[in-house]
Amino acid sequence: MRKLILKMSMTVDGFVSGPKHESEWLFANTDPSADEWSVKTAWQAGAHVMGSNTFRDMAGWWPSSTEIFAPAMNEIPKVVFSKDPNVTSKSKWTKVKSTADSTKASAGKRAKASVTTENEESWADARVMSGDLAKDIAKLKSEKGNDLIAWGGVGFARSLLRAGLVDELDLTVYPAAIGKGLSIFSELPKTMSLELKSAQAFSKGVVAHVYRVKRKK
Repeated sequence: MRKLILKMSMTVDGFVSGPKHESEWLFANTDPSADEWSVKTAWQAGAHVMGSNTFRDMAGWWPSSTEIFAPAMNEIPKVVFSKDPNVTSKSKWTKVKSTADSTKASAGKRAKASVTTENEESWADARVMSGDLAKDIAKLKSEKGNDLIAWGGVGFARSLLRAGLVDELDLTVYPAAIGKGLSIFSELPKTMSLELKSAQAFSKGVVAHVYRVKRKK
């Protein structure tokens, strides 16, 4: 049975973004050693799982990105949860400016050349699931392959946690506090008990915490 691993970046005060989804704190505290660790983790995914908003943003970004995350994001299969059967259409992807104007969207760069057809197709061919979230996740877990990595979206992360579908939490904590913002844990129906599997500090203060969700026997 495959595990579902929720991977999120957050501030030391527990927010994954500001109240209006601001993320300047993330790009102002980049840590190459932490990025290398995250890329290694991303390559271990059997599939990248995400909600429709995150999918549209990522599909508009990764096919032409030159960041070290790009190969893992482009080459590994994607699963998107959406009621829109056409969510993978390129016309639905978020449009981002290229190269020099890209810093508002990401700390990385985009290729000056046109997006490769192969990279675009990897997103256009994403598997769309639109049924009951718990049943669809159970189906994915029952299939063969490496573990699933889910990428938030605050809303999608909250849905997975609220329904008790997450098996592990991969939380990358950045050395910044923003005072107020959005938490992925704000809609938990009850206390979630966790077991720390590993913790690793990186050169510029980022700390990765990997937790296993403890289930009642």
